[in-house]
Amino acid sequence: MRVTALVVTLLMGLAAPAWSAEVRVAVAANFAAPMARIATLFQQESRNTVAVSLGSSGQLYSQIKAGAPFDIFLAADEIHPQKLQAEGQAVAGSDFVYALGKLALWSKRAGYVDDQGKVLFSGGFSKLAIADPRLAPYGLAAQQTLQQLNLWTSLQSKLVNGVNIAQAYRFAATENAPLAFVALSQITRDGKVTEGSSWLVPPNLYQPIRQSAVLLTGAKENAAARAFLQFLQREKATAVIRSYGYASP
Repeated sequence: MRVTALVVTLLMGLAAPAWSAEVRVAVAANFAAPMARIATLFQQESRNTVAVSLGSSGQLYSQIKAGAPFDIFLAADEIHPQKLQAEGQAVAGSDFVYALGKLALWSKRAGYVDDQGKVLFSGGFSKLAIADPRLAPYGLAAQQTLQQLNLWTSLQSKLVNGVNIAQAYRFAATENAPLAFVALSQITRDGKVTEGSSWLVPPNLYQPIRQSAVLLTGAKENAAARAFLQFLQREKATAVIRSYGYASP
């Protein structure tokens, strides 16, 4: 009996690595920080690993269309996941909203941005960084905000476009631009803005940022990918999401 038990134990030890799988996730750049924490929690619980690729929703959509080997797409909008389903490259009915994004005007300089965004009307700044509205939902939200404030045309000469929201943030973080429209999640930790000064843009100035997840067709039978999507909807993950300033869907 002791020999049999030893053999079973050894076989279990040899088989353990086979239980794990890698989940390849294309993630909108605004969600980088919470995704890192969620991936760690998922890996600890499931033994599966998570490989993350970051970009704008438009960039990642194009990569998926071109055959990039992702299992899951976490977009910053609903449009791109819906298009992939219509085009047969995502599993029909697998999409859901995992977070409601919030837009903020931010400067690394303390006291530079007032709590009503009046600095935008001052004209005293040299550059304003935003994500490319053609590729990034947060860039589109920034454009909509400036249009609602009747500033879109007058500020054209000061706009600096980042390819995604991460680059827009970096422009301000390195002070190459004194101001940037960013995702609130990029400047928030545990419900508090970490540095600089900011204005939380009123949600009536831009269309809701409904960040949607979808299972891609190549991962239709991938149990680990489905497990990750289920984990993303559990309290352990949604608590992380809220801590970065997102609202629950």
